[in-house]
Amino acid sequence: MQSNEELVAYLVSHGFADKRVAKAMLEIDRKNFVGEMQAYAYEDAPIPILSGQTTSAPSVIAIMLKSLDIRYGMKVLEIGTGSGYQTALIAKLVGSKGRVITIERSEALYNFAKSNLAKYGFKNIAQVLGNGARGYKKKAPYDRIIYSAAARTVPLETLQQLKKNGALIAPVGSFSQELLLVKKANGRELQYDLGPVVFSALEED
Repeated sequence: MQSNEELVAYLVSHGFADKRVAKAMLEIDRKNFVGEMQAYAYEDAPIPILSGQTTSAPSVIAIMLKSLDIRYGMKVLEIGTGSGYQTALIAKLVGSKGRVITIERSEALYNFAKSNLAKYGFKNIAQVLGNGARGYKKKAPYDRIIYSAAARTVPLETLQQLKKNGALIAPVGSFSQELLLVKKANGRELQYDLGPVVFSALEED
């Protein structure tokens, strides 16, 4: 694929992105978040960034955002800012009345994402340098929480930072990982397995 438009059309045609996620992806060009790897920006594949990390394949990001059903005006916690690409997409989905709190433990990635996000002039993103393995209680509760690295088990402490009808999505597992969606509804937590994935492990210590 040679353009952002072609990439988004591919994601829609294969059912990875719904209309709302596709609209956000059309407004945010992936090439602005991959540094010197721009030649690979429109491939549906992970791309190496800094600190030994990668930015996920667009199809995986699209599935996560579609499944999480992020709406206008929501407050979203993102654990693992990475390149800032997913952060920017969430910022578009929540709009001017919403808020994205994104936390990253690598200072190099924090600065890389900050530079990338500055290209769009967002006013609804708060970047935090720190360890988000257990969420970020300071700004809780959240409507949605998204993990960009694999937790060993379902992050129960972070689940407690969700609002009454909130939802969390995270890759979970060590040797093999599953993408899990957890929804709070009527005082219960409903868990959905969205299939196998491969993510970098979350540094939980």
